[in-house]
Amino acid sequence: MPKDLTPNLILSAYAQGIFPMSEARDDEGLFWVDPQTRGIFPLDGFHISRSLRKTILKEPYQIKINTAFEAVIDGCADRDETWINAEIFEIYLDLFDAGHAHSVEVWDGTELVGGVYGVSLNGAYFGESMFSRKRDASKIALVYLMSRLKAGGFTLFDTQFITDHLASLGAIEISRTRYHSLLRDALSVEANFLRQPLQVSAREVLDLPPAPQIGSE
Repeated sequence: MPKDLTPNLILSAYAQGIFPMSEARDDEGLFWVDPQTRGIFPLDGFHISRSLRKTILKEPYQIKINTAFEAVIDGCADRDETWINAEIFEIYLDLFDAGHAHSVEVWDGTELVGGVYGVSLNGAYFGESMFSRKRDASKIALVYLMSRLKAGGFTLFDTQFITDHLASLGAIEISRTRYHSLLRDALSVEANFLRQPLQVSAREVLDLPPAPQIGSE
């Protein structure tokens, strides 16, 4: 990372509603973005379909936190078109080392099959990118991320832009003015991405009561 692009500078930009991007993987440098409209996930508005809920309850994958952050970025950049260039990559590695970037990872045995990463600052979480190599892996990562944000006391989940995929899961688009208001409120909140235990059951994530024990009345 260039000497002037310190983690503190990047966090200061996020606090002002600005985030970095590049044009493509092979481009050098970056530019700053403050969109006219912003995508967010209301913390109580995530849509989990019946089929996805059934899949999560079967616990087909293992969910881990912050154990393969660099590999998650690699997975997100592994596509034909990506804004994650070498400089962006280094920025988020530095933020991870500083404790302000996190990954939720979906594992099938020893294989990383999906995940999501982003930046946390007080009560705001800025989702950066996600990827999936097996069915529903990225959706499952988002469900676990949402649970963690709620447990950690976050009030804002920023998705930057909105896509049809994110909208189908409950993301909405708001004005820049409204976003900056929500951001100011979130920055006054003390939140902790690691407040929720690293291992939680699917029923806890889905906010369901514990399964009855065999033989219990």
